[in-house]
Amino acid sequence: MCGIGGYYGHDPRLKQDILELMNACQCHRGPDGQGVFTDEGVGLSHRRLAILARESGAQPMTSADGRYTIIYNGECYNYLPLRAELEAVGVHMRTDSDTEVVLEGFAAYGSAFFDRMDGMWGVAIWDSVDRVLTLSRDHFGIKPLYIADLSQQMDAPSTQGPNIVFASELKTILATGLVARRADDRTVYRYLAFRIHEDNPRTFFRGITRLMPGEMVTVSEDGIEYSSYTSLKEELRAAAQINRPLDAEAVREYQERLVESVRERLQSEVPVGTSLSGGLDSTTVALIINQMLSQGADRSTSAVGARQNTFSAVFPGSLNDEERYVDDALAACEGHVQAHKIYPSADQFKNDMVDFVRTQEEPTISTGPYAQYVVMREAAKSVTVLLDGQGADEMMAGYIPYYFVYFRQLRAQGRHAALAAEVARSADVLARLGRFTAMDKVRRRRPVHAHTLFNQDFAQRYADERMDVVRDNLKERLIQDLFHNSLPSLLRYEDRNTMRFSLEGRVPFLDKDTVKFLFSLSDEAIITSGWNKNVLRRAVAGLVPDSIRLRRNKIGFTTPEDEWFRRIKGEIFDILSSRSFGQRPWFNQAEVLKTFDDFINGRNDASTMLFWRLVNVELWARIYLDSDDLGADLDAGHDARDLSEHGKFLPPDAHTPLEANEGKQLDIVLPDGTVSRRYPLQTEKFSADSDMDTEITRYVTDFFKDLESLGDEDDRVATQGRRWNLTVSEKIIAIMQGRSWFVWEVKPSFAAKQLSKCVTRTPAGIGLGDPVTMQLAIDEAGLGRILYAAAGSVVGKLRGKKGVFYDLAGANVRAIDGPTEYSVYPSNVSAKLPPKDPDAVAQHLTAIIREAVPESFRDTFDGVVVMDANDIGRNVLGLHAGLSAEHYELQFADNPLGQGSQQTPMAVVFDRDEM
Repeated sequence: MCGIGGYYGHDPRLKQDILELMNACQCHRGPDGQGVFTDEGVGLSHRRLAILARESGAQPMTSADGRYTIIYNGECYNYLPLRAELEAVGVHMRTDSDTEVVLEGFAAYGSAFFDRMDGMWGVAIWDSVDRVLTLSRDHFGIKPLYIADLSQQMDAPSTQGPNIVFASELKTILATGLVARRADDRTVYRYLAFRIHEDNPRTFFRGITRLMPGEMVTVSEDGIEYSSYTSLKEELRAAAQINRPLDAEAVREYQERLVESVRERLQSEVPVGTSLSGGLDSTTVALIINQMLSQGADRSTSAVGARQNTFSAVFPGSLNDEERYVDDALAACEGHVQAHKIYPSADQFKNDMVDFVRTQEEPTISTGPYAQYVVMREAAKSVTVLLDGQGADEMMAGYIPYYFVYFRQLRAQGRHAALAAEVARSADVLARLGRFTAMDKVRRRRPVHAHTLFNQDFAQRYADERMDVVRDNLKERLIQDLFHNSLPSLLRYEDRNTMRFSLEGRVPFLDKDTVKFLFSLSDEAIITSGWNKNVLRRAVAGLVPDSIRLRRNKIGFTTPEDEWFRRIKGEIFDILSSRSFGQRPWFNQAEVLKTFDDFINGRNDASTMLFWRLVNVELWARIYLDSDDLGADLDAGHDARDLSEHGKFLPPDAHTPLEANEGKQLDIVLPDGTVSRRYPLQTEKFSADSDMDTEITRYVTDFFKDLESLGDEDDRVATQGRRWNLTVSEKIIAIMQGRSWFVWEVKPSFAAKQLSKCVTRTPAGIGLGDPVTMQLAIDEAGLGRILYAAAGSVVGKLRGKKGVFYDLAGANVRAIDGPTEYSVYPSNVSAKLPPKDPDAVAQHLTAIIREAVPESFRDTFDGVVVMDANDIGRNVLGLHAGLSAEHYELQFADNPLGQGSQQTPMAVVFDRDEM
């Protein structure tokens, strides 16, 4: 297994250093070797994970006559019989690799040879005589291949003929710098709305497309031509018309074909293991291998060794834990097994989240693939090749929705008796699906629809998008899901998870001849009497334990996502409430946060899969659209837990307390000539659970440590022996006093709604021009006083007076803060009353801070100021310091703490003499 990349064209930027960069970007796909090839207008790059012909299979590989050069990512399992055929017609082979078989087969038969191959691949072959580059992807799309037409890029130079770059991974194309990092909004919408994202050639990146399963591209001076080298889908449709009865002979033949498919995929010169989930499919693969070992070691099992290594993710105590089934499978292996159990956790997922998202390159439907990611990380310590059961669900109706497709088919065929029988015999399976819907209705949970969480313009732009699914033809639906709606995503997950850790993943169920045989059988081979995967269940009778073979409660290879999200809800909130999330063109942030809060508190029927899609898109955008890091550090062994900008979600302009916020100054000259030096303290976000004394004291004492270790001569002059105070934003005091509420927690009255209409909103959105803040004003001062203030305001305006409303309503009403879009969470979605008894708070904090700071700064400590400061004005609310409130307000005349994402709610301020 390998990573390939390259270019075609006469764009002057297409040169050999691009190839070197591509290889560097995907060395995880091939740590065993690399190579490049160039010809006029074409370049090929290759990273190698050596599995077969380890000594002779280096690439790029050129044919003996020098005409054809290949770079190949994959395995051709039937390469030995194909090699024999080629040798029979006079082809001389110089190596024992499957790569050379593909190269010489193409030289002899052209692109028709691809359809004769049984395996997985992404391949590029350069014909130096006809000057044609051919790209090809395997029948099922097991291995990836991406292409970007540079002529579609805005800054592309004008040249004759096409200019393309291609690679096994998206980050490799992006790292060339030739393709702008822009989102394909249509793909983003379809993913968020319908959970699909690989049903067509478009990727999440505008300007980059994927080759579809069985697709081929030829590139020459005449242009770029897409075509299919295979008619596999048509062959499956034709096979479905045969409708062979599922008798004992058919079951035996299917069993033989599946065993042979597993045997072919054991070909390797490096250790081979098995991914074992405890489900029917992976257990079948593991026990077929075990049976081979039990019958005596031979050449076909040499790479497995005396004991088969199996790797399983288990979740003890979780609803979706399959450990008991894993144990049943291991017990059936009769000692020919070395089991490895992996225990993924919510905290581990939190640490791995960024690396997982980067690894996948495009968003995933759920966190389920993370379980596979963890398994592959562990498996790489013991093996280099891993087999699993991928693909069986999509060809044998492994998911509950397939039952309904079959029911509709029976109804359309007029087979009403058969329909009634199937529904009755599937009752227990369907009951599990209906139980959760019924529970939501009993609990009166509010239904949630994804589109309500979208930005309105975004939702309207793609309102006509639909998810195309076959609803009343079972085998046609299986074909659709094999090649479009379901399996392509799962294969991408597996490719990225395996290759991230330099593993090769193999999928025995995706043998094209075996799949064609399966489709030739009657529908009862797939579903009958309420049993799906019927032919497989019958074929493995006596091999797979009945506890697994006759399971009705399919779980799937997933994580306990609901439990995890509730455990790490704070981190999820941080992502969904971040400034970057709020600025994306796709989301309605306030509605998202309200919906997530309702979900955590059991007030709606939203699923974690919905929130994961939102989180996944945001993290994907941070990594691939916002960041300069396109994953090269992934190959350098970078630990995602060290990525403070992604892992901890610190402010984008993180800095030390000795530096000013962007666009601000440390010093200000007051009207009396005094110079005030303001040091902004950057903090984490506070909540009602934060201990005010501990948190504020910690940041102040940390500041003086930084001052001692990081300060320079200028800081020494500005601080030593100078009177100083601590100014604290009233917002964080109110938050820690529990006087802050999410906007959805406040229920505006009729009076609040009407009165808020009469208030002019400030440009920043602060004030009572929102029903939520008006309701807080009514709760704080009483409706009578608010009406009195409103009437006085009208009279005041007639007399040319301003501010009458707040003079009459009181200072506490003046200090009410509403949600502001520019602020970080939770200020962007919350409303706050002013602190309770701010003078007492200032006095209390003054006492504890005086005791905590270094002795040399105690005598010059002036005290604490609680201030409401923003770009519009300043207002001291609490004061326990030696100078006037006006003096401290003047210190913040230019609002040095800023607004928005700075996260600097406090400042240590020093006064000194005139400049």
